[in-house]
Amino acid sequence: MAGASTAGLDGAVDRFLAYLRHERACSPSTVEHYAHALALLADFAARGGLRHWPELAAAQAQSCLAALHRDRKLAPSTLRGFASAWRSFFRFLAREGEVTVNPADGLRTPKVKRKLPEVLDADEMTQLVEFPTGDAEAVRDRALLELLYSSGLRVSELCGVRWGDFEDRGSMLRVTGKGRKTRLVPVGAKAREALAALREQDGGGDADPLVRAVRGGPLTPNGVRARLKRRAAGQGIWKRVYPHLMRHSCASHLLESSGDLRGVQELLGHADIGTTQIYTHLDFQHLAKVYDAAHPRAKRRGTER
Repeated sequence: MAGASTAGLDGAVDRFLAYLRHERACSPSTVEHYAHALALLADFAARGGLRHWPELAAAQAQSCLAALHRDRKLAPSTLRGFASAWRSFFRFLAREGEVTVNPADGLRTPKVKRKLPEVLDADEMTQLVEFPTGDAEAVRDRALLELLYSSGLRVSELCGVRWGDFEDRGSMLRVTGKGRKTRLVPVGAKAREALAALREQDGGGDADPLVRAVRGGPLTPNGVRARLKRRAAGQGIWKRVYPHLMRHSCASHLLESSGDLRGVQELLGHADIGTTQIYTHLDFQHLAKVYDAAHPRAKRRGTER
């Protein structure tokens, strides 16, 4: 789908991306996703001879999705994300008075199979975070892992934490999430212990990040991922361990023990409780496994006659 000039379409896209960065305070990865989705649509439009966005019809937007599905074999979830990005873009243009209709409204995408998030169970989580802290890097890694699991932070939120963000003697943490929205989250006892050891070791001031990268700036998301991967391998956890897995595990374990969906929503900073409800499906799945394994009348696969 490449090769046509999109010069006449790029100006509006650039303004939209700037709006996402500066007014919506979207993360760099989110802006990159929108940029990629709109570059594909702009290329398709230019190949069809369009020079301005108001010329794009709904049928052409649908054809672009169909071509991506047919030619690139993109996953339904990816196509759904593109369609959502296009709708947001044309809503922006409508507010700017540049289009009168949204050609991305009503786009049909292949059905997305709902995938439950992966989690570590409580024993696996204990195995992961309870490693010896005999050197400086181990102290730092222990604090990061304990805080991720204790407070269900996104990796971007973790990387933005400074020592001055802790309140009430370290039992609460003020984090800045999506859209620069702030929320207070609790910090568990084990995490507080690990953080106290880290601060005693590194002597961080209130304006300092929890952990600095090699060049002195705050630790990056990729740096956190690398530390998690290394610690998981060292602890004999052979599942793929990544920051959002820690967040999923925190939410699942809390909901499993408390049943408080609204509380978990507030902890995670979800704007829509529907996003949090996926953990109820995970909880029921866990309950079914426990029932099948423990109930004397349960039907077990492979044992039915």
